[in-house]
Amino acid sequence: MRCSATVCLVGSLSSGPWIYWHDLEAACADASSIGLDGIELFTESADQVPADELRTLLDRHQLELAAVGTGAGKVFHGLSLTDPDADRRAQAVEFIRGMISFGASFGAPAIIGSMQGGVPRGGDREEVLAWLGEGLEACGRTAADLGVTLIYEPLNRYESNLLNTQADACAFLETCAAPAVRTLADLFHMNIEEVSLPDALRDHASHIGHVHFADSNRRPPGDGHTNFGAIGEALREVGYDGWVSAEAFPWPDPAAAARRTYETFREWIAER
Repeated sequence: MRCSATVCLVGSLSSGPWIYWHDLEAACADASSIGLDGIELFTESADQVPADELRTLLDRHQLELAAVGTGAGKVFHGLSLTDPDADRRAQAVEFIRGMISFGASFGAPAIIGSMQGGVPRGGDREEVLAWLGEGLEACGRTAADLGVTLIYEPLNRYESNLLNTQADACAFLETCAAPAVRTLADLFHMNIEEVSLPDALRDHASHIGHVHFADSNRRPPGDGHTNFGAIGEALREVGYDGWVSAEAFPWPDPAAAARRTYETFREWIAER
């Protein structure tokens, strides 16, 4: 398992759960100095950061790109895979495909979180889920063609009315024809929705392709009441060998949050 931290370059998302903000070079330098293995990047678009510039920074600081987020497609353009307008759904797919292509040049997956959308008041849930399946299938084909996975994130009930648990998400993915799509096990969302975090990780290990690392209060791991010893035991038991990426508030500041993340990862999650 490898540990990374989120870096957000989207100004309008400044209140979100990101360890580092705005200054990509400073974030890379700090992450490397702490001992992190990589960064997870959230940008306004697929071309906000030139690929050669990012590759130079990653190489300089001996880091990898863990994943790229697609949330700006929702925040800036109001796009989602479940928009009632077919043209808008097509635009959402194209935005996500652009992010998939960007990430794939580094061997990194793209994450679909807020761009999944939701069921509007009075909407037909089955129809909306069919649209979600069509979007995931189209984006999954692009990911498969480029040799990467696509990560689908179940969100908690306060952020989404689609699929809230690992069981819901995995069952849905098994019914649609989306290739190369795995789930994201976000420990903050899971703390709200799952009966047992370790059991959910064990029960759905074959579908999990990425882990978001945050405590119960969405502060850095170790600053809430989540039992990371049990989580680490479950991840090691199922042989999870992917990224454990901190998507948490930069409390009390980015550098301290990153250090806390790495310390908790080394103490409870990493192979022993």
